[in-house]
Amino acid sequence: MSVTSQADIVIVGAGHGGAQAAISLRQQGFAGSILIIGRDSEPPYERPPLSKEYLAREKQFERIYIRPPHFWAERDVDLKLSLSVVTVHPHEKSVELSNGELVRYSKLIWAAGGDPRTLTCAGANLAGVHSVRNKADVDRIMAELDRGATNVAVIGGGFIGLEAAAVLRKLGCEVTLLEALPRVLARVSGEELGRFYAAEHRAQGVDVRLGTSVERLEGDKERVTGVRLANGDVIPINLAIVGIGIVPAVEPMIEAGAAGGNGVLVDEYCKTTLPDVYAIGDCAAHANRYADGAVIRLESVQNANDMAAVAAKSICEKPSPYSAVPWFWSNQYDLKLQTVGLSLGYDEAVLRGDLASRSFSVVYLKQGRVIALDCVNSMKDYVQGRSLVEARANPAVECLRDPQVPLKTCL
Repeated sequence: MSVTSQADIVIVGAGHGGAQAAISLRQQGFAGSILIIGRDSEPPYERPPLSKEYLAREKQFERIYIRPPHFWAERDVDLKLSLSVVTVHPHEKSVELSNGELVRYSKLIWAAGGDPRTLTCAGANLAGVHSVRNKADVDRIMAELDRGATNVAVIGGGFIGLEAAAVLRKLGCEVTLLEALPRVLARVSGEELGRFYAAEHRAQGVDVRLGTSVERLEGDKERVTGVRLANGDVIPINLAIVGIGIVPAVEPMIEAGAAGGNGVLVDEYCKTTLPDVYAIGDCAAHANRYADGAVIRLESVQNANDMAAVAAKSICEKPSPYSAVPWFWSNQYDLKLQTVGLSLGYDEAVLRGDLASRSFSVVYLKQGRVIALDCVNSMKDYVQGRSLVEARANPAVECLRDPQVPLKTCL
């Protein structure tokens, strides 16, 4: 093994966080060398459209690049693609790549994201079983659809599963959505929103089955042909999409001695416990003020971009602690969900508007304080509600409940 390259800043991960880290460093005036190492074969591209417009073939891949491919060379940012980091040597300040190369760094930014969580049951590795994490995943799914796959099981009722189900119904597939918990979006929203989205998907023809466990995937000549449920039912399928979360890609960091477990632990400047090593995005575990200081990971583009800017400023000796309010979005059918804040631990949910109108908001309170909003086709509530979350406002519930009263007046 020999040193084949070196860079002042080595960024591991070519997703949103890694790309934005390089962009932010240049914006902050950093003039040293920057190298991005990415497992994907493509220059950095947006991930949210994969389960939406790209799968639906409404956007060509070239339209979801984070920056045009020539941008990186113009900013003197080198790319090493189709490679992963297998070992971090913090004392030697180097990383070992999957091809045996050794790359030295002055500072390291770990933005490796995560890997799709896989099923552990029999049949999980059959052909026709897919995740939605990168372009290659979705290209394989589209190839299956082109070959005539029309009976699909979507396993997991989170955002990825629901978005994929919506697109597949639009493409004419018969879709069964299986969720082990009693409602969809159970980990990220309240009961009202979960019931609403389950009803919407059923109205669109999706067979939504809640509280349903998968016993195994059945196959014929190594290809998936059905899903056997814990109750003995077998659903005939020729395509399965698994969306049951991610496992943060942090093993090399933990093995190198970084504090963490379910993510790499970072401080308010995105510094890990290893010298001159930062971590950002999906894989960074941090104390979040909008979770009352609890240590969490946030899997969102917003978090990746904001953490990237924090790390870049710290490296450029312009420290600014991470304090961004979390926000998310999801497009399903003609429904645009916008979320601000974190509803974890809420003790009251206030419905603002009428579910039947398909334009409403749910305001989440904890001890009377606004901690989050889920806004469906309600941009004004989302914009004004953000101020309530940031201010940790304690408004009258009657003000929140009346959709005729602008949320900004509830401050």
